[in-house]
Amino acid sequence: MKLGILGAGSIAGVMAKTVRLLNQNGHPEIELYAVAARQADRAEAFARANGVQRAYGGYEAMLADPAVDLVYIATPHSHHYGQIRMCVAHGKHVLCEKAFTVNARQAEAALREARDRGLLVTEAIWTRYQPMRRRIREVVESGEIGTPRLLTANLGYYNAQVPRIARPELAGGALLDMGVYPLNFAEMVFDHPDGVQGVCTKNELGVDMTDNITLTWADGRAAHLTAAATGISDRLGVIYGTAGTLVVENINNPEGLRVYDADHRLVRRESRPPQLTGYEYELLEAADCIARGLTECPSMPHRETLHIMAEMDCLRAQMAVRYPCESL
Repeated sequence: MKLGILGAGSIAGVMAKTVRLLNQNGHPEIELYAVAARQADRAEAFARANGVQRAYGGYEAMLADPAVDLVYIATPHSHHYGQIRMCVAHGKHVLCEKAFTVNARQAEAALREARDRGLLVTEAIWTRYQPMRRRIREVVESGEIGTPRLLTANLGYYNAQVPRIARPELAGGALLDMGVYPLNFAEMVFDHPDGVQGVCTKNELGVDMTDNITLTWADGRAAHLTAAATGISDRLGVIYGTAGTLVVENINNPEGLRVYDADHRLVRRESRPPQLTGYEYELLEAADCIARGLTECPSMPHRETLHIMAEMDCLRAQMAVRYPCESL
């Protein structure tokens, strides 16, 4: 299966590295074939640096290549909707970086077009595909910390000055870039909430820079989440049960977990399994699903992408954050 990478930034470089490492570790079925950027010289430089066979100056040029099977979209959120549709129109399967689109209406329209053409399109939010997701759920469901009742999670970086974060025309802000991780973490543990509330602080362009989010469930459970582009956080996720606590180290790429008893004593600690980059799981699952003729991945089914996008729409409505690219 030949992979084409749409975009030539840092995230695209991680995906290229992932394919190389997969090939070196017994997975020759995915081939690092092409890269496309708006400028030909940028695509060519990326290809040289990453061992990519073909470089295209223009996205449509790469999509017109019949050899490309799967496209990884690694561009700002504002571009995802149009680029997913462009890929689908050319008969390509798609692995698209989070946030999947700018809003739920765009996500629904893009997924509908893909299903109509029998193509796999899936959201590349890596934590949904990683083995640590299953391990966290196993510990919670084991009853080791009792019944989980409360959850906290945070993710913060100092990147408020980066254009894709700061600019509304690029669908910037903390929510779509960082907040999507605490939301996914909370709902991987507690499932869909009954109530969603959020407040934020904004930059001078009206884009959210810090988010405080509360999710509530009718049975009394709650999740308190924070995301920020203005400072570096500890990235912890903590699940509080009636008999103990589960601490997840780095919700953006779980590195391990710690279990504490009711007296706050450390019971045990686990490290994550060895990984190449963390991107390999989404790529291997997408390739496997394509080979089996599926149009979505079990680890991140379309209903979950649509739900998270609708949830972020609700939060942005409460925060009065809107983007110029939201005509649909």
